[in-house]
Amino acid sequence: MAGLAGIKTAVNVEDLRTRLFYTIGLLLIFRLGAHIPVPGVNPAVVAKLIESGALFGFFDVISGGAFKNFSVFAMSITPYINSSIIMQLLTVVIPYLEKLAKEGEEGRKKITQYTRYGTVILAFLQAIGMALFLRSALLHPGFFSYLVVAISLTAGTVFLMWLGEQITEKGIGNGISLLIFAGIVSRIPAGGARVLDYLQAGTINILSVVLLVVIAVAVIAGIVAVNEAQRRIPVQYTKRVVGRKVYGGQSTHLPLRVNMAGVIPVIFASSLLMFPEQVAGWLKGNVVADWYMRYFHWGSAAHTIIYALLIIGFTYFYTAVIMNPLDVAENIKKYGGFIPGIRPGRPTAEYISRVMTRITLAGAIFLALIAILPSFVLLATRIPHIYFGGTALLIVVGVALETMKQLEAHLLMRSYQGFIK
Repeated sequence: MAGLAGIKTAVNVEDLRTRLFYTIGLLLIFRLGAHIPVPGVNPAVVAKLIESGALFGFFDVISGGAFKNFSVFAMSITPYINSSIIMQLLTVVIPYLEKLAKEGEEGRKKITQYTRYGTVILAFLQAIGMALFLRSALLHPGFFSYLVVAISLTAGTVFLMWLGEQITEKGIGNGISLLIFAGIVSRIPAGGARVLDYLQAGTINILSVVLLVVIAVAVIAGIVAVNEAQRRIPVQYTKRVVGRKVYGGQSTHLPLRVNMAGVIPVIFASSLLMFPEQVAGWLKGNVVADWYMRYFHWGSAAHTIIYALLIIGFTYFYTAVIMNPLDVAENIKKYGGFIPGIRPGRPTAEYISRVMTRITLAGAIFLALIAILPSFVLLATRIPHIYFGGTALLIVVGVALETMKQLEAHLLMRSYQGFIK
C-alpha cells in the first residue's frame, strides 16, 4: 500500500508526472519498433533457430522478442553496452581518456561521444556477422541483402541508444537499463502462455510449475539481498578549526557494496562467449568449428564452467576499474578522516583493498550462480525452452530497485513520503 501511495503522490507532482509519462511514451515506441521487420528476411527461419538453442533464446529475451521477429531492434542495445564497457576499461589504460574522465562535465561529454562512435562501429560489425550467420533466413542472399540488413540493424541500435539517452536526461531512471528491462518484462506473458500450453498438453505437470515459481521467488529474494548488501567500514573525522567555526569530529562509514559491478560482468562474459559460437556457426562443416560446437556449445558443461570463471574474473576486474582503494584512502586522508586502528594513507588503501577482495568474491560467485541458473532450472523442472533465467531476473530486479530509488529521491526532495519506509 505504501508503494501505491508513493506512485499516486509521484503522479500528482507535475514534474514527476511529466517525466513518468515521457518515459512510458518512449518505452512504447521501443515496443512498437520491435515489430518493424528488417526487409528481405524470413522471420519464420529465425524463429526456428531460436528454438534450436538457449543462446538465441536468451538473446531474444534481452531484445524483447525483436530478435525472433528480426525487427530493426533485433540487436537491442547490446553494442552500446559493450562500447561503454570497453571505454571504461580503456579509461584506465589510456592516459588521455583518464585525463578526460577527471575534467568534469566537458570530459565526460567527450567520452560519451567516443562511446557513441564505438557503438556504431560495434553495431555494424555485429550486424554484418548476424547477417552472415542468418544467411539461410535471407530471401535473396547476396552482397546487397547483407548490406541492407547490416544498415537496418545498425540504425535500429543507434536509435535505441538515442532513446535511452533521452529517458536518462528527461525521464526517470537509467534509459539503457530501462530498455533492457522493458524487453525482458514484455516476454513474461509469452513465457507464461508457453508454460500453460505445456501443462495442458501434458508435457509437464503442476509440480514442475510450482517448483519453477518457488525457484523464481527464491532467486528474486537472493538478488534483492545481495544487491542491497554492504560492508560498512567505520570512518572517524577529526575536528578542524577554520576561523571561528569547527568542522568534522563526526563518525561515519564507507559503504562497500557486495555486488559493486552489477550485471556488467555477466553481459561482458556472455558477449565474449557469443563471438566464437557465431564464428563456428559461419564455418559449419569445418573440423575445428564442428569440434567447438560439439563440446563448447551454449549450455554444455565446458561452456558453463568457462562462463562462470569469466564472470568471476570480470567481476574482480570491473570492480577494480570503478573503485580505486588508493584514491579512496587519499580522499579520506585529505578531509582529516581515518579508519580506527588503521594508519592513514597506504595502510588504509591496503585495508580497503583486502575488504573489497573478500566481499567481491561473494558477489562474483553469486553472479556466476545466477548466470548458470537456467541450466539447473531446466534439469529440476524439465520445462523446455525456458530462457527467463537468472540473468534476466538479475537485470529486472536491479533496474526496478534503482528506478524506485530515483523516484524516492525525487519525492524526498519535495518533502513527500516515498516508497520505502
